[in-house]
Amino acid sequence: MDIFKRTAAKRLAFFVLTDILSVLFSVWIAFVLRFDYQIPMQYTSFIFIAFAVITIFLIPIFYFNRLYFFSWSYVSTNELVSLFKATSLAFIFFGIVVYLFRFSPQFSQFPRSTILISYILVFLLTGAVRLSKRIYLDIFVAHSAAEKDRTLIVGAGDTGEQILRNISSFGKSLYFPVGFLDNNPLKQGVAIHGVKVLGKISDINNVIKKYKVKKVIVALPQTSPKSVKEAVDLAREAGVKNIKVAPTFSEMIRGGAMFSGLKNVDAEDLLGRDSINLDQKQIENFIKGKKVLITGAAGSIGSELSRQVADFNPELLVLLDQDETGIFNIEGEIKSRYPASKVESFVADITDKQKMQKTFSDILPNVVFHAAAYKHVPLMEAEPDQAVKNNIFGTKILVELSMENGAEKFIFISTDKAVNPSSVMGATKRVCEMICQAYNKQEKTKFISVRFGNVLDSRGSVIPIFREQIRKRENVTVTHKDMQRYFMLTSEACLLVLQAGAMGNGGEVFVLDMGKPIKILELAKDMIRLSGYEPDKDIVITFVGMRPGEKMFEEILTAEEGTVVTQNQKIFMAKMSDVAQDLIKEHLDKLASIVNGGSNAQIVQELKSITPYYK
Repeated sequence: MDIFKRTAAKRLAFFVLTDILSVLFSVWIAFVLRFDYQIPMQYTSFIFIAFAVITIFLIPIFYFNRLYFFSWSYVSTNELVSLFKATSLAFIFFGIVVYLFRFSPQFSQFPRSTILISYILVFLLTGAVRLSKRIYLDIFVAHSAAEKDRTLIVGAGDTGEQILRNISSFGKSLYFPVGFLDNNPLKQGVAIHGVKVLGKISDINNVIKKYKVKKVIVALPQTSPKSVKEAVDLAREAGVKNIKVAPTFSEMIRGGAMFSGLKNVDAEDLLGRDSINLDQKQIENFIKGKKVLITGAAGSIGSELSRQVADFNPELLVLLDQDETGIFNIEGEIKSRYPASKVESFVADITDKQKMQKTFSDILPNVVFHAAAYKHVPLMEAEPDQAVKNNIFGTKILVELSMENGAEKFIFISTDKAVNPSSVMGATKRVCEMICQAYNKQEKTKFISVRFGNVLDSRGSVIPIFREQIRKRENVTVTHKDMQRYFMLTSEACLLVLQAGAMGNGGEVFVLDMGKPIKILELAKDMIRLSGYEPDKDIVITFVGMRPGEKMFEEILTAEEGTVVTQNQKIFMAKMSDVAQDLIKEHLDKLASIVNGGSNAQIVQELKSITPYYK
């Protein structure tokens, strides 16, 4: 730390000294020019007076405008504008002094034209000192273009411009920008910092071949996911293997380092999903100032929900999970990112009724997001009793406690596997939806279910499994060549859950728009290619067969249900048949007796009697 302080002190001393010398030299030259290189003796004293007064104003103004605190290599127009303003202010004060003391001996007959000349020279000299290192790096230190990789930047907006500026100012960069591509017709042929926009994204193949491009940086905004996918696909087809995706402009503004911010293309960049439009005010009214409890807060969905809920300033955010390490990590992250937020966490099992009763009575949550569940289909096929105890009876405990303690809303996180369930896990989720529907009729608590498909890169999902297999150069295992699944980004799913929870009036089963299903085989091939390998050449894809309880194609709605549009184009509402509370209670009582003493076959049979579409 002392080394950094000493370095900063040396830099400050250097710039203060050079600025003082610049002022002295500028004032002297101003007088030389004013008097045609022959300064009369009676005017020489004015040189030292002007130098002293200007320095007294200039150095503190420069200091408070932070013109002594910057990186030499990254000087830009922002620093030059600040320099111009600071220099102008210093000379305005100097001019005022000259005017106020014009009748005094020190300033009587002072040659006022030297003020303007000095001002111009001081600005030029102090600016030249600050630009010197960048000019030096650009001319003498930077590697020649032949030593760098010819790079194409896709996107000539704010992010692309920042990428180019960073490349230009970083002498050791191995990128040599050959041009931009952008679909905006107004940018065609325009040069940005001397680098030309060579065409549209669709021209990428021709541009790569013509300019012998080795690297592509995709610098498109998050609002253009389809354009990102198009650019990545076209670059790959053109034979470019080194493709990077830039951070968003807002991420760069928050201070992320540019080159460390560039990331390899990942599976999420290939989804090409449209951006989400949210009613931020509606969500804020739903969350702000409320006590919010999130179960399963250490999981993929629960942890992201926790982050997004914290964005809307709840009175209290309560994190609950039986995963001790996971809950410790997410609590630490939330407290670090939102130091003003009040956060409490509990390591608890939702089936522990006594613990849940105490938690609810102590907190009295206004809103409950229930994301805790056993989700792995093959495991739950082998242990249906655990699936029923945790998913169904854990949910029932939370539902009843929410009513008893006056919660306003209870949002249950469901799944597409609850539609025409073919697995124990899917059947338990459908039963939970039915519980929420039935209990919604009783108290003031509004019960809402939100149904969506697979979350990209969640724990235990296919993406991290494929990634690890590719990393180890093992065979990538796919269950069936025709297997398809719906995928969403975790952040996208959670944002829509918040919106659905905000708009729900109770009793609804909301269905999130999952876009088009993705073939698992194609996803595996894409991930292999993104890692620089060729499918079935460098890494073999093997088919291992469908696992117990799996479907070939996931469904979002049954044929009997259908959908109703909502105010959000990404959220639909399933038309569900009514669920009688007496009937569901009767089924649950019978299921409880079987779980505690019956066989797995009996449990499955009772699930079938509750959910007639369970096959």
